[in-house]
Amino acid sequence: MFEGLRERLQTARARIGSSIQAVAAPQKEHGEAPGLPAQPLHSSATFADKVKTFVIDRELIITDSELAGALSDLEIMLLESDVALTVTDAIVGHVKRDLVGSHRRIGQSVDALVVGTLRRALLDVLGKGFDLSEYIRSHERPVKILFTGVNGTGKTTTVAKVGAFLKKQGFTVVIGAGDTYRAGAIEQIDVHAERIGIKIIQHQQGADPSAVLFDAVQYAISHKIDVVLADTAGRLHTKANLMNQLEKIRRVMKPDLIVYVDEAVAGNDAIVRAAEFDKTVGADVVVLTKADMDSRGGAAISIAHTIGKPLMFLGTGQAYDDIMPFSPHAVVEELLGDG
Repeated sequence: MFEGLRERLQTARARIGSSIQAVAAPQKEHGEAPGLPAQPLHSSATFADKVKTFVIDRELIITDSELAGALSDLEIMLLESDVALTVTDAIVGHVKRDLVGSHRRIGQSVDALVVGTLRRALLDVLGKGFDLSEYIRSHERPVKILFTGVNGTGKTTTVAKVGAFLKKQGFTVVIGAGDTYRAGAIEQIDVHAERIGIKIIQHQQGADPSAVLFDAVQYAISHKIDVVLADTAGRLHTKANLMNQLEKIRRVMKPDLIVYVDEAVAGNDAIVRAAEFDKTVGADVVVLTKADMDSRGGAAISIAHTIGKPLMFLGTGQAYDDIMPFSPHAVVEELLGDG
């Protein structure tokens, strides 16, 4: 995933390293610190090798002007990857604060210095993720989870994937078929539920979705089910009547978690829509589908920081197992690793 963003960050990593190397090189020309071997300034080694092996052994001060070009490149590369402007500013600002103006005496390679700075900047905007299994274990059962989102983003399939995931974690699950308006929606979730072996509560097409989900909760209570997963009709945040209906569902069902589902490939549009849904009916966590198709990675990098809600899962394919708990550390290692 995120091949485009990874490639751009690797380029930015080398560019920042080059700027620091340019600052450090004149100091090296005046002699090595006692006890450290001399490092040749000119050799047949590649630039990447030089950056990775160059050791800063004296105090180093990097100025704003010396790093300005590299930071400008980083900003452009992030924006080209659909990283939201506020998140781009946060990452660039973090790198600038970490590197500019500080007195350093470092026994590490320039590359390690740069990677450490970028890693801290990315982790700062990615948030902590959300451990759904731990949340369920620590809350009164049944835990009621309401799924919302835009038409065509894979919300119903995500409900099934989360159900399969929780079943493997040892939880009992019931699904409420709250999308009662879209033609074929009840049949779709019914097929999913049968395939993964989970009970489904459904009414006829056109029924009040609030009534369906109320019945799903009552079934879970009477049968001591751990989790209720409530599917709803996809809707746009600009459609007032549909959003009002979702508000009614929220009042009747009283969900413990509201999950906003959108596509990673939607980029900044997903971020804008998530913010609007949060303002209208609330959202506690986010799931991004089609992350395997998103080479840019901007939405996954941006959404938690921008709307202040953790990213819980990434959808990575069509199979029921193709859902990945979001791990900020794993994403950062993928973006900055050498493998």
